[in-house]
Amino acid sequence: MNRHNDPNPFDEDEAVNPFANAAAPASKSRFPKIVSETLGFGQKHDATVDIPLDTMNDSKKKERELSDWEADLRRREQDIKRREDAVSRAGVPVDDRNWPPFFPIIHHDIANEIPIHAQRLQYLAFASWLGIVLCLVFNIIAVIVCWIRGGGVKLFLLASIYALMGCPLSYVLWYRPLYRAIRTDSAFKFGWFFLFYLLHIGFCIFAAIAPPIVFNGKSLTGILSAIDVLSDHLVVGVFYLIGFGFFCLETLISLWVIQKVYLYFRGHK
Repeated sequence: MNRHNDPNPFDEDEAVNPFANAAAPASKSRFPKIVSETLGFGQKHDATVDIPLDTMNDSKKKERELSDWEADLRRREQDIKRREDAVSRAGVPVDDRNWPPFFPIIHHDIANEIPIHAQRLQYLAFASWLGIVLCLVFNIIAVIVCWIRGGGVKLFLLASIYALMGCPLSYVLWYRPLYRAIRTDSAFKFGWFFLFYLLHIGFCIFAAIAPPIVFNGKSLTGILSAIDVLSDHLVVGVFYLIGFGFFCLETLISLWVIQKVYLYFRGHK
């Protein structure tokens, strides 16, 4: 067996011979190629990751601006809430005045603030409040006619006091509490309404009768005062009879309202 042709495993490869011809193909080392193929360096389809620093800085700046904006918004909301709480504790009304349209003096918006199922009841109560206003205003007119016929100025002063006190007090004492009771479903407001609405009904009954207590009852256009002045002056008696009819109608409407409100209150307890 000839061993002279067997390659010596300890011989160095020709590629690492520094004296070898540089133009020979075998003189190129295979190690850079293997490492390049293994790690993927210098390949055609290598992935390139390019993250500019300016973009990162802009995103951080936007996040910081957004967090500052949210903090400022929360601070403003807390400030508004503190102001509303302070106003409510001070008892200052925040409702805008929108009725009557030609000269707003009260806030009134049944269509937008009262529940749909209770709007009819609220309109009925509103008609009751307008009814007492009409009764007191017409009472002044009738007393003025009586004053012209010699009834005296004191009757006119009393009728004016009834109207100047009755119109705003009826709104403050029972109509507005009912409005807020239905809007907020407040049992306390309902109780307040029942208390003063009973007084309102009592006044309507008293005015419809007009007993001869103050100036023979002629300061109110009730049935007794109408009979009294009818024998002296027919025109004055007619005015007093019309006023008596208004007070009777207002009494009936008021009794209907308190019945409806009571049933509504019982149904929401």
